[in-house]
Amino acid sequence: MSIPLQSWILFFVALINFGLVFVLFSRALKARENLLFVAAILCNVLWAFGDGILLAASSEAAVSVGSKLFFIAPMFTAYFLLLFAKTFKTHKPANNVVDAALALPVLILALPLFLKNDWLISSVDYSGDILLFTVNVLPFTIYSLYFSVYFGLSYIILYRHMKQSKGVDRKHLQSLLYAAILSSALALVSNLGLPLLGTSAFIWLGPIFTLFYIFLVTNSIARHQLFDIKTAVARASAYVGAIVALLLAYSALIFILSGTDTLGTNLTALQRLAFATLAVISGLMFRPMKLFFDKLTNRLFYRDSYSAQELLDELNETLVADVDVESILEKSTHIIQQNIKTSYCGFYIRETAYFPSRYVATDDKKKISEGNLEKIRQITPQLSHKIYSVSNENDTGEELILKGILNDNDIEILGRLVTTESLKVAGVGYMLLGPKQSGEIYTAEDLKLLEIISNELVLAIENALKLEEIEQFNVTLQRKIDTATKELKDNNEKLKALDVAKDEFVSMASHQLRTPLTSIKGYISMVLEGDAGEITPTQKKMLGQAYFSSQRMVYLISDLLNISRLRTGKFIIETKPVDLAELVESELKQLEEGAAAKNITLSYKKPKNFPILELDDMKIRQVVMNFVDNALYYTPQDGKITVTLKETPKSVEFTVVDSGIGVPKNEQHKLFTKFYRAENARKARPDGTGIGLFMAKKIIVTSGGSIIFNSKEGKGSTFGFSFPKKKVLTEDK
Repeated sequence: MSIPLQSWILFFVALINFGLVFVLFSRALKARENLLFVAAILCNVLWAFGDGILLAASSEAAVSVGSKLFFIAPMFTAYFLLLFAKTFKTHKPANNVVDAALALPVLILALPLFLKNDWLISSVDYSGDILLFTVNVLPFTIYSLYFSVYFGLSYIILYRHMKQSKGVDRKHLQSLLYAAILSSALALVSNLGLPLLGTSAFIWLGPIFTLFYIFLVTNSIARHQLFDIKTAVARASAYVGAIVALLLAYSALIFILSGTDTLGTNLTALQRLAFATLAVISGLMFRPMKLFFDKLTNRLFYRDSYSAQELLDELNETLVADVDVESILEKSTHIIQQNIKTSYCGFYIRETAYFPSRYVATDDKKKISEGNLEKIRQITPQLSHKIYSVSNENDTGEELILKGILNDNDIEILGRLVTTESLKVAGVGYMLLGPKQSGEIYTAEDLKLLEIISNELVLAIENALKLEEIEQFNVTLQRKIDTATKELKDNNEKLKALDVAKDEFVSMASHQLRTPLTSIKGYISMVLEGDAGEITPTQKKMLGQAYFSSQRMVYLISDLLNISRLRTGKFIIETKPVDLAELVESELKQLEEGAAAKNITLSYKKPKNFPILELDDMKIRQVVMNFVDNALYYTPQDGKITVTLKETPKSVEFTVVDSGIGVPKNEQHKLFTKFYRAENARKARPDGTGIGLFMAKKIIVTSGGSIIFNSKEGKGSTFGFSFPKKKVLTEDK
């Protein structure tokens, strides 16, 4: 007897079922519920295979094998589906006692089926194209009742789980319930109801009805990522679709050419040639057919696809171009909704000093109550991630409470707007996304993209909030500013008058003081040089101190005058040829007495053939004196000061290196500002003014040079300056 077409169809159905088993087995056996589902589908494979053998059987041995698979395998399908329904999405541990109790009827019914071929079948008819049989009514009724009870329990359990679930879990259960009811109801009619009424001609349809189940489960995988095997199922569906299309076309052409509906008939040479040609053409057509089904499955499985880069580009344009909080939020909600195709998108922003909390969304009716919002604020700092999805299956404790709140408000994604690296804060607000319009769940790629969006949004929102706060602060202060403006103007005029008077007084006082100081300094110098007769060492030491102090006073007055000139715009650098080596030497001679008084070694090696420079003689003297004088003041007894003047190919450099108290590192950046003195300097010399270094830098920089400074607290300092030769070298050099 040849193999009937129905058997080939059943074998092909078994192959399709096995394809789903293979994909699930390789990708989705991380949970017990997934393993139970795989077991149920595997039993479907055995059922379809047994049905095909039974219909093609031409002997008692084939009937025995086919009937055992045909009758026993679906019993285990019903059993595993019941366990699956009991377990799916409940996350409860297995109850071995209940599972064993449910298995007992299966074993009781399967045992006589395994031992006796005629327990359910009373007679077999081989006369037609396919085998037909008659059933024993009472055993077959009991057998049918088993399926009705187990499938019915599965429906009830899945329905109860579905009613208690929300969000993605509800969609998973809904898809599985529809699939189970449709497939099992049709199979019960064709494989149980009709045989009880006396006809078994349609038993081959039962396994085929499982294709509805396969289709609906595959659709659930596509829309809701059931079992997390979307990519694998998409590619497998493309392969299966291509193979099925080619097989159907090939089979149709064969039957047309052979003129028969069965295989195994004698073929003519022309027919064999035609079949071989069709086989070659089918092989060549596989790739184009595969590409066609790739596009088809992509539309089914990835119909919500979008360009992440285009979304980010569009969002960034908005964030860069807008600084208003309300506008940023409103535009962002529409951009996210239109690209990711969510049912709605919204933002909650915390209250600020000038505004209450705000809610901006594409659907204002989705607003969360203040009570729930407060619970969310309390829970979210405990989360370890920025983007929370209600489809997360590993929630515990507070996360389950959060999931309940979000499900009650039809929210699938909660994005935290947190600026800091630490997530243990409430943040500036939340991004809320409803379900996708297509019903599909958010993928891992969606969640990664939403985290990027959250990071970019939070910065823009923070900046906009700060700007908004500043603007409101300005509005609040504007009246006070207006009120105080007149007083400030009046006071400013008075201050200007006082400042002018101060400058005039400083200038006048400085000029008046310089004359007597010059006279005092000159007479002290004459006495020290012996013009008034011999003086004792003690007198010489005391007069040296007086001369040193008068010289310091001269430079202090010069600094005050220069500051006054800076204020009035009269500070001018007047250059002339200067022998810097001689200038340094003459200034150091004036400080030798002060150095000797503290037993400080003041060393200077005058360079030979040093170039003549175009500098302001008096102001450079002031700088040299300031650096060396400071070194003397802040270097303790028995210290050392080294003065160096050197020439390099491109510049001239002057440095004063001391072993004094140094400058603290955290204060060095303010050292050359007006009136600033380091804390240790104020303790060592309370009477300092803090204008010497300020004026030194002004003179050097204005003259075209740069300051040299290096210091370490407690180890000493280096002060000096350098000039590029091309700026200060005289033309004759």
